[in-house]
Amino acid sequence: MKIFINGIEHLYKNDLTIEKLISELGYSNQRIAIELNKEIITRSEYANRLIVDGDKLEIIKAIGGG
Repeated sequence: MKIFINGIEHLYKNDLTIEKLISELGYSNQRIAIELNKEIITRSEYANRLIVDGDKLEIIKAIGGG
């Protein structure tokens, strides 16, 4: 399946959950916000929300500073 993450095309063999995707991308223990097809996804939805062919995700990582 083909999905787009922050505008870049990525290929995956199977459907996957948002939780699995963020784990594969190394974001598991980080503060992030996820938008799936222009809809904000809450952290409580990550485990059950499936990503399918053609989906577009935006992942924003919080960065602290001073």
